[in-house]
Formats: sequence, C-alpha cells, structure tokens
Amino acid sequence: MTNSIDEFMSLCREKTPGEKEFHQAVCEVVESLMPHIDKNPRYKKHKILERVIIPERTLMFRVPWLDDAGDIQINTGYRIEMNSALGPYKGGLRFHPSVNLSILKFLAFEQVFKNSLTTLPMGGGKGGSDFDPKGKSDNEVMKFCQSFMTELCRHIGPNTDVPAGDIGVGGREIGYLFGQYKRIRNEFAGILTGKALNWGGSLIRPEATGYGATYFAQEMLKTKKDSIKGKTVTVSGSGNVAQYTVEKVTQLGGKVVTLSDSSGMIYDPEGIDKKKLSYVMDLKNVKRGRIKEYAEEYNVVYEAGKRPWDIKCNLAFPSATQNEISKQDAQSLVDNGCFCVAEGANMPTVPEGVEVFSDEKILYGPSKAANAGGVAVSGLEMSQNSLRLSWTREEVDQRLQHIMKSIHETCLKYGKENNYVNYVKGANIGGFVKVADAMIDQGLI
Repeated sequence: MTNSIDEFMSLCREKTPGEKEFHQAVCEVVESLMPHIDKNPRYKKHKILERVIIPERTLMFRVPWLDDAGDIQINTGYRIEMNSALGPYKGGLRFHPSVNLSILKFLAFEQVFKNSLTTLPMGGGKGGSDFDPKGKSDNEVMKFCQSFMTELCRHIGPNTDVPAGDIGVGGREIGYLFGQYKRIRNEFAGILTGKALNWGGSLIRPEATGYGATYFAQEMLKTKKDSIKGKTVTVSGSGNVAQYTVEKVTQLGGKVVTLSDSSGMIYDPEGIDKKKLSYVMDLKNVKRGRIKEYAEEYNVVYEAGKRPWDIKCNLAFPSATQNEISKQDAQSLVDNGCFCVAEGANMPTVPEGVEVFSDEKILYGPSKAANAGGVAVSGLEMSQNSLRLSWTREEVDQRLQHIMKSIHETCLKYGKENNYVNYVKGANIGGFVKVADAMIDQGLI
C-alpha cells in the first residue's frame, strides 16, 4: 500500500498515462480518503484503493452505421464496468464528441461512490460514444443506436449492468436502444432506465437530478436555519437537469435568473417563471433550438460564449458539464454573494475552484452527493421493473426526498470539521466505506 497521496497518484498516472480527467477524479477522492484509510489499516491491508481505481471490465467497440445519404459512418463505443461490489453496474451512456476513455473512467469512478451514497443496491459504471446526435435526423440517431446496442447487448442485463441516459442520450435514444435489445435478445427486461412511462419508466425520473440537487441544497441550507425561499439563483445549462432545477427552485420560492448552453448564456433579472420555463422546455426538448432564442423572445441579456458565474446570486447550480467552474469563476461567485453551490452536473468545478469554496467555508455540495437524485430514481425504476409495479408520482418523490436527506446525513457523519461541514470529505468517505467493506467481505473481486 502506498503511504502518501503523491505516491499513490504517481502510481495511478503510471498505470493510466494521459487520462487527465480520470486522474482529477481519483485525486479528489484520494485526498479525502487517505487520512481515513490511515486510521483503518484493514483498507491498506486489502489494497482497496489500488483495486478500486481499476475497472472490473473495460469495453471498447466499433459502431458502424449508415447516414441518410447512404454513406458509412464509424464511431467508437465504450462501456466501463467499474465496480459491482454493491450490485449491478449502474450509470449513464453519453453521446458527445468529447467522449473518450479518460472522461468515461472519471465518470464511472465517481458513479461508484455516488451510487453507494444512495443506499440502493447498485454498482458503478459509465459508457457512451463520440457520436454527436446534434444535427442528426431521427433516422440517423436510430441507425446509430441500433448499431451501438447490437454490440452492447451481450454485456448488459437486469442483474449485470443497467445503463441510463446522460448528455446526448434522452428519451428518444433510450427508446431506440431498448427496442434493439428486445429485438436481439427476445426479452422485455429492465436493462435501461429513463424509459418512457408507458413501457416501464418511472414517474419523476426526468425531474430527478434537478429535483434532487435542489433538495440537497435545501438540506444544506437547513444546517444554517435557512431555505431557498427568497433567494436569487443562477443555473447553468438548459437541458434536463437545468430545467427541473429551475422548476423545483421556483416551487420552493427561489428566483432563477440564468440559463446557458454551449453557445452562451441568458440573464433574466425578473426570474424564469413557470411560463418562461415552459418556453425553454419546448425550445430545447422539442425544437432543439439555442438558448439565444429565449433572449429574443423575452428581450433579456444574451452573452455569447459566457457562463453565468459573474452574476450576483445567493445560490448556484452548475448543471451543464464537467469543469465548467474555474478557479476565477468560483472566486467570482463568492465575491458576488453566493454562499451555497449544489452541483447538478458531474464534477463541474475544477479542483482549484473547490479549494476556493472550501477556503471561503461556503455550503458546497459536490456532484457525487448533490446530483445523486438521478441515479437514485434510476434505482427506483429498476425496483419497479423487478416488481412489475409502477409507483405514484408522490411515492417516488417522497422516496427521492428521503434518499437525498440520507445522503446529506452521511455527509454530515463523515464530513464535520469543527463548525464547518466538508461535504466533499463526507461524500467521499461515506461512499467509499460501504464499497470497501463489501469488497473485503467478497474476497478478491
């Protein structure tokens, strides 16, 4: 067992050269875990850290498909089956040009501990492709999804690996993927989550990540005897997570003033109310338009190439993508009055930005805790599929709230430092302990 963070990270980089996103994720976790492991020698003896950073299985495959012009296109497909100590591999599929092995390993590594925190029996995994659904016809997306699933289907199953959606993989893609699995395997099984309600999906699943991040922020604020009501809130992104964060924040009495996409951001000082949110949902989910059109519709500020972290706010929900908050952005947020950050995206704050939040002692909910609502309801969808039952909206929402509260309590248990709660430390140790204990119980897995 290595004896220092630097020594361990040197070993990790040697084994996985060039995987900078993965190294970032491992370093963030190890910095929290090493003091805890030093106090618990059995984790050293069983070399849990050395084992947990290596996937149980890494799949890479060719995905050929025909575009509408009849030309052959070729993408690369991936599935990282990271850790199954707690249950079947569980984690999303991402279709985006930026997808590579390093990014998926970082996401899969994070997913292991996030899933552990939910209290549900799920391991961790991640997958996807460098395919870009933007600008593709429905027929082209279907052809790609069918080719992708033709290979993936032999590696997944309700008791083995249950993927979900992620960036670039919504209801349309899940439907095409599920249909191809059923066609090849001749079985109707709960092998994907995020399905449509009329064929095995769960109520609240589309809302779950955004709702969950908001519930987690509310729990953090309660520790200060505060709430979301009356707060000015900035949200990045304008996809699924951002949309339902806006909806729940608004329901709880907050005022969301920003949204963004890859082209730029809008700032609406009057707030994005229910009517405006409905416009955003139609724009993004149906028309697949750009957020700039919101600015034109409501005559508000649009800034090309900008993110919303210079806007004055009390709360911030980064809900777009990884590494979207730099050190300067983090400092700008704090300087502009932000005292609570709940991450809706996966690891949206760079390590130097996390240091700013920690040094300033603001409430900071890292992604593996704050955005676990999505995978939590995915887990509830798995349960409903296994039982051949469908729970009501109220039942699922109540279970989601309970899970987010439990995650918060775990963070408090392992993250208290005098008068400050280090949620990064709490989430990392809380997620790790459960996985590590299971690995020891199960022998050399």
